[in-house]
Amino acid sequence: MTELDQYDYDLPRRLIAQRPLANRADARLLVVDRATQAIGHGHVRDLPEILLPGDCLVLNDTRVVPARLVGRRTSTGGHWEGLFLDCDQEGLWRVLCRTRGRITPGETVTLINAKGLDDVVLRMGASLSEGVWVVRPEPAEEPWPLLDRVGRVPLPPYIRKGEMVQGDREAYQTVYARSPGAVAAPTAGLHFTAPLLGRLETAGVTLAWLTLHVGPGTFRPIVSDTLAEHRMHPEWGTLGQETVDKLGLCRHRGGRVVAVGTTAVRLLETAARAGTLQPFAGPTDLFIRPPFEFRAVDALLTNFHLPRTTLLVLVRTFGGETLLKRAYEEAIREEYRFYSYGDAMLIL
Repeated sequence: MTELDQYDYDLPRRLIAQRPLANRADARLLVVDRATQAIGHGHVRDLPEILLPGDCLVLNDTRVVPARLVGRRTSTGGHWEGLFLDCDQEGLWRVLCRTRGRITPGETVTLINAKGLDDVVLRMGASLSEGVWVVRPEPAEEPWPLLDRVGRVPLPPYIRKGEMVQGDREAYQTVYARSPGAVAAPTAGLHFTAPLLGRLETAGVTLAWLTLHVGPGTFRPIVSDTLAEHRMHPEWGTLGQETVDKLGLCRHRGGRVVAVGTTAVRLLETAARAGTLQPFAGPTDLFIRPPFEFRAVDALLTNFHLPRTTLLVLVRTFGGETLLKRAYEEAIREEYRFYSYGDAMLIL
């Protein structure tokens, strides 16, 4: 048995949520109390009664871009797919590419837009590692409106094999998303509605914001034999002084810092590595695994995660190995809905 085997579990396929609930806040909520080792059941809409006045909820305001690209190789007509990763100030994109045959620098790909029509051309530049290419759109355009026209919602493959429906454009986005750059949703935040956020503030819970642009590396299975061998793909984030001040005041008054999602945890703990929470802007490749000293986060709201992933390792490191194994067994037994469009868990 390898170190990674302990992060494996069996999940009936019927428990993988394929669509969001009509009302986001109606998602079920497994409440895990580390102090008492108790596991309870509720709903996300119950958070104003579960959290305490003085607590601070930290939310990731990244906006998912329609990063999945579909097209054809201009010269051969062969099918091509790509995932937009990011772009630089010179208009060059980094794209994860997949196609039959060997693609070469200088070759072009014609993207097909949402109406099924040929659209902008991507000219292939340098080949980087792991299937990533530097490409240039021709003619040059600002990336976000161009992606809105030609891109698809980058759903994970366990949701309808990655094929979006029109409703995913809204459903696979938090209601507070405002900073474009993610290629996957910070899924714990998908449960919140504007009325629920208002009720939380009325109950005395402070809202604070950060940005971490979720990249594809976050969800990739760990393939190394040991956790120490795994390397995280960097993701860009920013934590401002206003949020740092809010969290400092929260703790000074005896409140808890409640991170919404593993992305919020990673950025907060990155910014607190020096011992105290500081403003931060830049890439983070922090891999949270045992043993790890949490310095910034007191509680975590999170979805249920795939086996053998860094996300599951993070959650078990935070909640405790034995307790979290029991929590997942309880969730499966009670038929919670799993993964991106699924239910949630609150670890106190």
